[in-house]
Amino acid sequence: MRPVLDQILRRFIVLGRLTVRWPDGSVGVYGGTAGPEAVIELRDRRTVARVALNPSLAVGEAYMDGGLVPVDCPIYDVLDVLIANLMAETSGKGVVQARELLRRVTRRLHQFNPAPRARRNVAHHYDLNGRLYSLFLDRDRQYSCAYFPTGNETLEEAQVAKKRHIAAKLKLDRPDMTVLDIGCGWGGLALTLAREYGARVTGITLSTEQLNEAKARAQAEGLSDRVSFELLDYRAVHRSFDRIVSVGMFEHVGVVHYRQFFETVKRSLAPDGVALLHAIGRSDRPGSTNAWIAKYIFPGGYCPALSEVFPAVERAGLIATDVEILRLHYAETLRHWRRRFAANRDAIAALYDERFCRMFEFYLAGAELSFRREHMMVFQVQLARDQTAVPLTRDYITDAERAALSRARVAP
Repeated sequence: MRPVLDQILRRFIVLGRLTVRWPDGSVGVYGGTAGPEAVIELRDRRTVARVALNPSLAVGEAYMDGGLVPVDCPIYDVLDVLIANLMAETSGKGVVQARELLRRVTRRLHQFNPAPRARRNVAHHYDLNGRLYSLFLDRDRQYSCAYFPTGNETLEEAQVAKKRHIAAKLKLDRPDMTVLDIGCGWGGLALTLAREYGARVTGITLSTEQLNEAKARAQAEGLSDRVSFELLDYRAVHRSFDRIVSVGMFEHVGVVHYRQFFETVKRSLAPDGVALLHAIGRSDRPGSTNAWIAKYIFPGGYCPALSEVFPAVERAGLIATDVEILRLHYAETLRHWRRRFAANRDAIAALYDERFCRMFEFYLAGAELSFRREHMMVFQVQLARDQTAVPLTRDYITDAERAALSRARVAP
């Protein structure tokens, strides 16, 4: 299969340069105009055949298994070359495009997530050893896009700014407002809304690891009377709340269930309530989830185009009162995570093994580059049942953020 892969690379690499050391020791250099550069070694013929036949899946698997090895560079540099060329105008993408088309055709099957399957999918990624996430996330374990108002913030500062930005859009202007947090993670946002904004929050998750940690944190902070956490699917919610927030969970819903998700939001939202959805999306067109990501990181996951989201919002009878697109914020977030992971790699390898570390390195590097070079972004959509639920202009968002920042600066 070497002649096949050789021809694919000659047609595919039109930006930068990829140098390949083949299993027999020979070297091939594939290059085009100025761009990123990397060197890899393909250690056996089986790896060559796998990459030629199914690159979307096999490149990641070969790196995990040691069949594809970056030479004098990190896997980030290798993926930078590949993704830059994937986004370039070239005729050498036939295999990738064919498999992408097949995944688009079958994506409704891949994204069919009834409650039992959704629980298994969540456990695959979020029920890992809890110490893993403490080794590369911020202190509050915010596992979603941070917010960089200037671009110079530390990860901790940017995650605090993200929570402040979300709280401002929720318009928590009365004490004891009830909030539903769909996909509450380790509880950081829910605890912040209770501690700093006086809300009464119900957080729901499908991860037992996250549930146990969130409950322990509420107890330790003395907030168990204001915050409760439940192991509950969003479809099982049958209570009314003043506010609803969902951060980094919608990517796990699946296109088949969008209408059901927004109907749940409407059913659970007070007549004058406000909801805020924060999720990863794509700015070009509907697509499909990368095969490697779907198999190893987020089974059942999908990041939608807004053209797939708004029809479901409309059919549910909700009103979009504000939309904001965060472009490179997640790229910067992932850069911080990737560097922290590298700094703590030995400790993570002790928790799992070398193959797991390579899997996570591939995931973090590829995710960051998808925001830098591809069409991935984060969107925040504010929703209401009544168009008068929020003020006429967005000034109240900035005002609320400034007031929260002032309170934080004078706090003991």
